[in-house]
Amino acid sequence: MPTTTQRGCAMQLLAMLTMLIDHIGLVWFPEQTAWRIVGRLAFPLYAYALVIGYFRTRSRGRYLQRLGVIALLSQIPYMAAFSTYEGNVVMTLFICLLALLLLDRLQGKLPLQVLAAAAFVAMLELIPLDYGGYALLLVLIYRYAKPSLLLLLHLLLNVAAVWFHGPGWMVQFASVFATLLVAGFPDMLRELDRIRIPRFAWRSFYPVHLAAIAVIHYAQQQL
Repeated sequence: MPTTTQRGCAMQLLAMLTMLIDHIGLVWFPEQTAWRIVGRLAFPLYAYALVIGYFRTRSRGRYLQRLGVIALLSQIPYMAAFSTYEGNVVMTLFICLLALLLLDRLQGKLPLQVLAAAAFVAMLELIPLDYGGYALLLVLIYRYAKPSLLLLLHLLLNVAAVWFHGPGWMVQFASVFATLLVAGFPDMLRELDRIRIPRFAWRSFYPVHLAAIAVIHYAQQQL
């Protein structure tokens, strides 16, 4: 895991803002790539926050439960906002957290860890979930890689994603800037940590902003 002492408030704020920008662009400006480029910063920040939270939480069981509740509360707003039946990204992160828990239980048994990780990646690719196996691979990079290798491994992951999913994933290369930020400029994030974000705002942002987008978009269609 990256050795950083930031408390995470700046990272949370950036994650929420870039996700909001991404979703506004997806719903109202799908032909304008700039919105999606900015939005590519969001998921790596959430993935990194998951790893930070995994180590800092007082109870990993309760952490898993919170993610599960948020995922369930978000699913209907997610489907309504984006007209999709796939699982939302918090559901993906929930499975990633399950994978981290299992891999830690298998500590010292590298072959079993590799098999378990591969099984989780395959499951995430087979089940229609936002980001799929890419999500877990990025979480594992943040969990196990040395800070000096984070940027390179994230870049290689994006190359593999484009090869596997096609040119539609080219925009994902913009996501490496999030890794550059958390790995290369932790001092900047510490300065921004003067901003405090209440826990309820961080935890409720995903379902609440999805519901707002769904309601506004629906209202506009009725006009």
